[in-house]
Amino acid sequence: MKYLARIWYDGSKFQGFQRLNNGCGVQNELERVLSLIAGQSVVVKGAGRTDAGVHAFDQCIHFSISIDIDVEKLKYAMNRLLNPFVAVKSIITVSSEFHARHDVMCKKYVYKIYCGEKNPFLSLYSLAYYQDIDLKLAQECCQLFVGVHDFRNFVAGERDDYHSEVFSFQILKKDAFYYFEVVGKSFYRYMVRKLVGAVLDVASGKATLNDVKKSLDCDSDKQFSTVLASGLYLAEISYDKV
Repeated sequence: MKYLARIWYDGSKFQGFQRLNNGCGVQNELERVLSLIAGQSVVVKGAGRTDAGVHAFDQCIHFSISIDIDVEKLKYAMNRLLNPFVAVKSIITVSSEFHARHDVMCKKYVYKIYCGEKNPFLSLYSLAYYQDIDLKLAQECCQLFVGVHDFRNFVAGERDDYHSEVFSFQILKKDAFYYFEVVGKSFYRYMVRKLVGAVLDVASGKATLNDVKKSLDCDSDKQFSTVLASGLYLAEISYDKV
């Protein structure tokens, strides 16, 4: 039987989602627990990788196990055995053709910035930012990224194709926090962190809207800031088939 589980985790306690030889990936922990429950080796596939320090409110995984178990009992068993920093929100059965990554319709990421008085309890869960932000200019910069673009100047690592589509990109302000919300289908390594970094560079006067436009058109390889992983959350994943 194949299952789709929605999970959430505190990324500050892991070295990313991906399975690691040292066992410190979220995938390691999920596979450890599922293998104990199933009495056999279980492989977990995720909707995407999050880097070390990045959090998730709604990461999705699929896996197959041969034992016959009710989904609520499976959820209960997993949450009893998982370490305190990752939990299962829901589990459903899916068709044998379903794939947690290949069938994604869109993903939402949220980047959280804190502009209030220094707070040591927020350092692992937001970016402390003490420069003025021109919100109108920042919103204008966000709109430059909406649509299909070549994002080669806004990702890390080498790829065959850097094209992707951003469906929406907006900034919400509440009290001492700014929430950068970006929605799209495919996000490459460090892409959201570099997009937010570029917006902050423009909003603080370190770069211009034209710098961003030229980099998107690949007329420039200007380097923008890459914000810390601590403020990034995989917030929501949508599927068309489930």
